[in-house]
Parts: sequence; structure tokens; C-alpha cells
Amino acid sequence: MRFEKDILLILIEAGDNGLSVNKISRHVFNTHNSFFLPLDYEKVHSEVLQCLQKMSHRSEPMIGKVKKGVYYINPANQQVKQLKLKFIDEEEENPIIEKPKDQSLYLFD
Repeated sequence: MRFEKDILLILIEAGDNGLSVNKISRHVFNTHNSFFLPLDYEKVHSEVLQCLQKMSHRSEPMIGKVKKGVYYINPANQQVKQLKLKFIDEEEENPIIEKPKDQSLYLFD
């Protein structure tokens, strides 16, 4: 599946409440759609839905269902724990650097 990594990252950011299939599909669509390579939303939605169903029906699922159409990341899965650690490490490696505030004096005050 080509959207599997994106789905996992979206669900990690969503937390324990999870997200609906429509919101996940919209996030994936907005991530991959561009002016030069336009995507069809219906195709993206069906691929995301298939991917979510396959990932939630494995023997040790990384994704669980809260209710019909709402999926969350399974915190008990070992792969999910590793993925969260990797995700946190990447955020720490790329800290947001604030630009110094411009304190120069203006000529016309």
C-alpha cells in the first residue's frame, strides 16, 4: 500500500480518540495532491479504506476501530511503540529554530 506510512503518521498525531476514514482520506489526499500530479479523491478514499481494513484485520493489528468508520493507532502493538519512538526522535532532531527578533532602529519614527 502506498499510503500506509502516511496513515500511521496521521493516526499517531490524532492520538487515542482516532479519526474517521473521511478525515484520514482528506489528510492523505491533501498530502499527495499537487497541481502537476492531480489525484482523484474517490480513488484515494477507496485506497485508504482498503489499507485501513487490511491493517486492522492482521493477527497483531497496528490499527484498531473505535466505532464504525473511526480508526485509532493500537498502543499495545510493539511496532507502533517503535514507530512512535522514531517519530519522537525525528521531531527532536529537527527543532524549530526561532529567528532573532529585529531590534534595529527605524530611520523614520
